[in-house]
Amino acid sequence: MTAQPAASPQDQARAKRAAAGRAAALVGPSLAVGLGHGSTAVAVVPFLGERARRGELAGTVFVAAAHFMAQALRREGLPVVGLDDAARLDLAIDGADEIDPAGNCVKGGGGALLYEKIVAQAADRLVIVADAGKLSPRLCTRHALPVEITPFALASELRFLAAIGGRPALRLRPDGDPMRTERGNVIADCAFGPLDDPAALSAALDARAGVAGHGLFVGLADLIVVAGPDGLREIVPPGRG
Repeated sequence: MTAQPAASPQDQARAKRAAAGRAAALVGPSLAVGLGHGSTAVAVVPFLGERARRGELAGTVFVAAAHFMAQALRREGLPVVGLDDAARLDLAIDGADEIDPAGNCVKGGGGALLYEKIVAQAADRLVIVADAGKLSPRLCTRHALPVEITPFALASELRFLAAIGGRPALRLRPDGDPMRTERGNVIADCAFGPLDDPAALSAALDARAGVAGHGLFVGLADLIVVAGPDGLREIVPPGRG
């Protein structure tokens, strides 16, 4: 996977729609399917609604990683359940903010990184859908890494993130207050710069009790559907075939 030049907003929207349509075609009847939070994942929902109305998704249920995704699914008449009802998912579909050649991803630009990772880890297969502009030679080249922090630990975790080179910036709402996740946590966007070892950083963050989650999705994607100027591509990350 190689990085692509920036596309126009119109071309990017067309690419997202093409990738979303392909991902929706992977969903079959009688499955439990998770859906993440990103804009490309949201673009999958109308395609799923069309297929359901044609009778192609009988018995399929959906687990949403965010309230607005659940609402989008319900507007299409698609059944939404929780992980208590479908603890094992056959498939999860999500977008990404940045994707490296190994298929590792940075996610969390929309703030649902913890629930997105829970859904991804509950699935037998994770499909990432994206436009070609999300491909990157190294993670955090163009996108900060979101880190979700328990408020009680905020000061100590910000010190830790700064000490390891993250240059954390608290994500704020328009009124200047910290943005809160659905769990009441806060997010620090960390400008690590291009990562040499995403797995090592992921392990270091996972070891911190005050870190509720982070946007490094390492070794989770089974298939990446990318749409760009050269058409639609399906990329299987190394070791996932």
